[in-house]
Amino acid sequence: MAMTIEDVNARFESFIARFSQAHPQDADRVRKAYEYARDAHEGLVRLSGEPYIMHPQAVAEIVFEMGLDAESVMAALLHDVIEDTPHSYAEIEREFGADVAQLVEGVTKLTRTKYTYKEDEQMENLRKMFLAMAKDIRVILVKIADRLHNMRTSGAWSEPKRREKALETMEIYAPLAHRLGISKIKWELEDIALQCLDPIGYKEITDELEKREKNYSHFLENITTQIREELEANGIKAELQARVKHVYSIYRKMYNQHKSWDEIYDLYAVRIIVDDIADCYNALGQVHYIYKPMPGRFKDYISTPKPNMYRSLHTTVIGREGVPFEVQIRTWEMHHTAEYGIAAHWKYKDGVSENKESFNQKLEWVRSLLETQEDTDSDEFLSTLKIDMFADEVFVFTPQGDVISLPAGATPIDFAYAIHSAVGNRMVGAKVGGRIVGYDYELKSGDIVEVITSKNTHGPSRGWLDIAKTSEARNKIRQWFKKMAREENIAEGRARFEEQLKKMGVDSALLTEDVLPQVLKRVSFGTLDELYAAIGYGGITSMRAANRVRDELKRMGKLGEKPQQSTAIPIVDTVETPALPNKKPAKRTESGVVVEGVDNCLVKFSRCCTPVPGDDIIGFVTRGYGVSVHRKDCQNVKALASSNEQGRWINVSWAEEPKDKYVTGLEISARDRQNLVVDVMTALTSLKVTVNSVSAKILNDGYDAVSLVIEIADIGELKAIVANLSKIQGVVNVTRKGYEG
Repeated sequence: MAMTIEDVNARFESFIARFSQAHPQDADRVRKAYEYARDAHEGLVRLSGEPYIMHPQAVAEIVFEMGLDAESVMAALLHDVIEDTPHSYAEIEREFGADVAQLVEGVTKLTRTKYTYKEDEQMENLRKMFLAMAKDIRVILVKIADRLHNMRTSGAWSEPKRREKALETMEIYAPLAHRLGISKIKWELEDIALQCLDPIGYKEITDELEKREKNYSHFLENITTQIREELEANGIKAELQARVKHVYSIYRKMYNQHKSWDEIYDLYAVRIIVDDIADCYNALGQVHYIYKPMPGRFKDYISTPKPNMYRSLHTTVIGREGVPFEVQIRTWEMHHTAEYGIAAHWKYKDGVSENKESFNQKLEWVRSLLETQEDTDSDEFLSTLKIDMFADEVFVFTPQGDVISLPAGATPIDFAYAIHSAVGNRMVGAKVGGRIVGYDYELKSGDIVEVITSKNTHGPSRGWLDIAKTSEARNKIRQWFKKMAREENIAEGRARFEEQLKKMGVDSALLTEDVLPQVLKRVSFGTLDELYAAIGYGGITSMRAANRVRDELKRMGKLGEKPQQSTAIPIVDTVETPALPNKKPAKRTESGVVVEGVDNCLVKFSRCCTPVPGDDIIGFVTRGYGVSVHRKDCQNVKALASSNEQGRWINVSWAEEPKDKYVTGLEISARDRQNLVVDVMTALTSLKVTVNSVSAKILNDGYDAVSLVIEIADIGELKAIVANLSKIQGVVNVTRKGYEG
């Protein structure tokens, strides 16, 4: 049954009673914030039919459970007021102070700014959050709490929205919680998102865990008793906790790493919490005394903490029943940080030794991230964000023994620029373990890396931009070219840009003085030289710039008289098409296709080759069904061209403004594996592709065939979809295909 406003008010009274026990001096301010938000949202309801104030109230409870202060709880209650109601920042500041107002503003999305591209909107929202984080980390903590409650109540959303938000949660918010060390929320976000993205896989794992519950409960009870008795006998005071790995973590092991249940060595875990660091190592010795440790499974995150502040000893041992399990050993301070991450600064600030300088150092990565993203476009920002913040880490050493943390897959180039930009700019080679390695060598944890430099070098190579993995390294390389080689950048950028326009069939001569200002505004540059220079040093890709220029020229009606060069994806050899007389193009029809010599004609798109804007096309006059439009490389065109039907061919072309969407078919050939279709649908969801139908069948040779019918705008979008689908694990080929129905 949906909650009423009376239910929400009663829930708040229960909450404020708990809050008052922890912060009695702030209870009246929090009550005032609740009443202000409730009145501001009066009459608004969520998709579930419940009063909207229920959501801010629930977010405030999560923020309080994280241990944040009164200002954060008030900001949670008010976080949607500026975005969804007429109330302004100035009003919030006047009623609740600048601190609360700034937190609310930091969480507020940029809904009042319109963007042409969805990626730009997402990038600017994230960039704004990080800017606010650099000033006050509580912004992202409130935002994560907001996302957690939205995911908890995602059942009211439509299926496409639920998948979209789940994917965003998995790619952005759960890794952010991990980067901030908030493991409890990270696990819950991942499990809920997985349930939305792959409900079948999620259910398989939860069903198996339920079947095993009786056995593993008995097993965990036995080993905790054995360890507790051994520690007590040796005078080590400790608290023990046992747990089973959370669902998404099991999912990753099974489906990404193709492991069976018996190969997941950390499925079961025991946590030992002691009073000091010395007891951590003493407890480790006792655990290894009573159980046999597995080689290569010991990790010391106390001497080498993770970038998210996590510290613990990890070891995997074999129990007396022959079952492997993980043991984590930490102090209470380490435990608080592991559970609450950066929020432990507020939750346990009386018990955790923390000064302002060390706390600010923990946030240095936020400022560094912003600095390295200044000159990137949205694609670059989002992709490098995932690498820099969310990838697994490797820990490598300088010859002096200093530890450098880098994302998995990092190269000596990334290592050099992590030390200093001058070291990277002067690098002429690198050694790992005393041996020369290539620039593209992937560093491994434990590598000792030595950078070879020379004062006589001319600086980095442009090719390094394709090798470096971190945005810090790529940005410093771009900065070098930006400062040192402007003329070279302009020449390089112009060549790339014009080549890209040529591939798209756009004549660069169309960029005349009367259209140039509007076109440059579309790509956010003042002059062509600025655009060329940015392409030259890597600030924007030539494809992205050319796409936006083409879109603007289309909008202005400047491409209508120019035939576009074909960018069709070939699936058969080019065939000879019937020779047709040249006639003056006719006006466009509602179908988005211009039929020569006919103003209003029934047009249908052949399902044998599914043409889309950008394909070279030809028309065939059917008996009673108007004109059937085919791709010129269609096999049926070849067959009909050699028949007695040549007189029924007619010239057709794409209109200046085609329809928004066209239906086409794809077939994916991939090695047979579990969850292939789920991965395909996840990729299409991330690209915002409308899928009309999907079917799959297992072939006799160990391969699967997945058939799709999708809606797209043009050949450019189709190419992007094909490129993304081709990256899926096991996919061998993606081809265009006709469809039935």
